[in-house]
Amino acid sequence: MDTTALEQPELANQIIDVIVKEGMVDREKATLDATIESLDLKSIDIVMILTAIEEKFDVYIPMDGPFHEAKNVGDLINAIAAHITREKSKPNA
Repeated sequence: MDTTALEQPELANQIIDVIVKEGMVDREKATLDATIESLDLKSIDIVMILTAIEEKFDVYIPMDGPFHEAKNVGDLINAIAAHITREKSKPNA
C-alpha cells in the first residue's frame, strides 16, 4: 500500500475536505475505508473533486489517471497525494 497520504496527514485532511465539500458527503462517512459507492459518488462527482483539487493545490490532474480506479477513499487520497507530491517535486513546478 502506498503510504504517501498517511505520511502527510495534513495533505490527507485537505483532500478529505475537498471530497466532503465537492462530493457533498458527511465528514463522518468519509473514512479511509469508505467505498466510493457507499458515499454515492458518481463519475461527475469525482471529476468535480479532482477539478477542485487541481485548483486548491495548483496541479494538473489527468482525468484518465489512477484516480478513477480507486475503490475507496483511502485509495483515492493516496493516488491524489502521490500525484501532488510528484508534481510538486518536479523542477519548475
